[in-house]
Amino acid sequence: QVHLVESGGGLVQTGDSLRLSCAASGRPLSNYWMGWFRQAPGKEREFVAFISQTGRTTMYTDSVKGRFIISRDNAKNTVYLQMNSLKSEDTAVYFCAAGQVGSFRTANGYDNWGQGTQVTVSS
Repeated sequence: QVHLVESGGGLVQTGDSLRLSCAASGRPLSNYWMGWFRQAPGKEREFVAFISQTGRTTMYTDSVKGRFIISRDNAKNTVYLQMNSLKSEDTAVYFCAAGQVGSFRTANGYDNWGQGTQVTVSS
């Protein structure tokens, strides 16, 4: 198991930027693909972004393409989500997750989750 801890959330205004971090411990992060998911009040958890083990491949949900950037530093055992041009609809709890098997677009593809960090975008 790998232990994940997110940080960097907060309250911002529309158009602002935030960078979320996900620090891992327990096992080398390089063994896992990584994803960011989010869950807004009353909604299901949804896929936001994916990055492969080496960082060469990234994928995003359509609503954040061009605004969010996922990256990783395996030497620091950390994954990042740079969020730019934030909108009110980005308000949610953001979770990072580590996986090895299955679909990277669904929660089933991940078996290690962080506790989440709140992002609130005020208009």
